[in-house]
Amino acid sequence: MRRTISVLVLMIIIATAFYGYLQLNTEETKPLTLYGNVDIRTVDLAFRVGGRLAKLNVDEGDQVAKGMQLGELDDAPYQVRIQQAQANLQAAQASLDLLEAGYREQVIAQARERMSQAESAFLYAKRNYDRLIRLRQQNAIAQDAVDAAQDRRDQARADLASAQQQLDQYLKGNRPEQIAQGRAQVSQAQSALAAAQLDAEDTHLFAPTDGTILVRAREPGAMLNQGATVLTLALAKPMWIKAYIDEPQLGEARPGRRMLISSDSAPNKTYQGHIGFVSPTAEFTPKTVQTEELRTSLVYRLRIILDEEATLLRQGMPVTLRFKDHHESN
Repeated sequence: MRRTISVLVLMIIIATAFYGYLQLNTEETKPLTLYGNVDIRTVDLAFRVGGRLAKLNVDEGDQVAKGMQLGELDDAPYQVRIQQAQANLQAAQASLDLLEAGYREQVIAQARERMSQAESAFLYAKRNYDRLIRLRQQNAIAQDAVDAAQDRRDQARADLASAQQQLDQYLKGNRPEQIAQGRAQVSQAQSALAAAQLDAEDTHLFAPTDGTILVRAREPGAMLNQGATVLTLALAKPMWIKAYIDEPQLGEARPGRRMLISSDSAPNKTYQGHIGFVSPTAEFTPKTVQTEELRTSLVYRLRIILDEEATLLRQGMPVTLRFKDHHESN
């Protein structure tokens, strides 16, 4: 009887040990599973200029490609500004051309003629003054006549100097400072034209990258301020998963580690990805995170980047993540 009991006890001990071994081996080989949510970057699209919204070519849910025109503003006011800027540029260029070309030969000839006349008038006034001086010395005329002749001579001398200065200016052309000022005015007019043309181009809204229209915030006919959001675009790339891992398992999460991603909506479809970021600091477990085991109080955030297009995944969708080649170091 005692031998039978001893055998039964021994068998129980062996069975318990074997069961413990199986449980330990199962836990060691059980693949690590994480749970996360799809996270997609979005862009609020707006016109750089304000105006009346004339057209929108897309609606919510539409797939768009980079460079596709999404909408446009009424550009009539901006076309008017372009015409005004073009006219100002033409006027500034014409003024500069005149400054650089200098004075025409006809103008210079007229200046020479005025100088010749002023010179003749001065010589006549000087000779008359000299004659009256001699007469005064002989007491043949009064002093008032001499003074009047002197005034006429001095005025003729001043007129001659003015005519000479004007002729010299015409012969030398415009001053370098005037030409430099004219060139600056042309440059300013060119910049104003370029700004007007850029504003007109910015009445067209283009997709900055591939993606999906999430929100159509305004409708044609609305008056928009500069920078007002018109559409919200979800970028097709990059798409990533935000997940959390506890400290005991943190050693499994290394940047570049390959991951397998699946969702409840398409459990038979598996996507490839890799860990792109591991947070260096711990944080409290978000309430939305669910795991098979009891959650720890502190976890580390992971970013898993998808390596392929995942058309079935949507922003915020919960997904299941498993480490690819779990027993390998890489």
